[in-house]
Amino acid sequence: MAYAIQFKPAALRQLEKLPRQIQKRIASKIEALCWEPFPAGCKKLHGEANTWRLRVNDYRVIYQVQAGILLILVVNIGNRREVYR
Repeated sequence: MAYAIQFKPAALRQLEKLPRQIQKRIASKIEALCWEPFPAGCKKLHGEANTWRLRVNDYRVIYQVQAGILLILVVNIGNRREVYR
C-alpha cells in the first residue's frame, strides 16, 4: 500500500531554500518513501517515537511514520550539521 506524504510548513520552506539540484534529489527520495517508508540506510532517531532520518548526501530528512493511517510526515530537512538542533 502507498503512504501519503505531508510536509510541515517549516520543512517545506527548508526544502525551497536549497539549490534546485539538491531539491530534486531530496524530492525523489521523499517520493520513494510512499512505497517503502523504511528504505535501506534510514535510521530510527533515539528518544523520538516513530521518527526516522533519511540521508541524502550531506542533507538529512527527518520524518515520522504513522502506520495506522498510512501517513509520512516530513518534519525537518537540512544540512547534517544543523538538522538535529
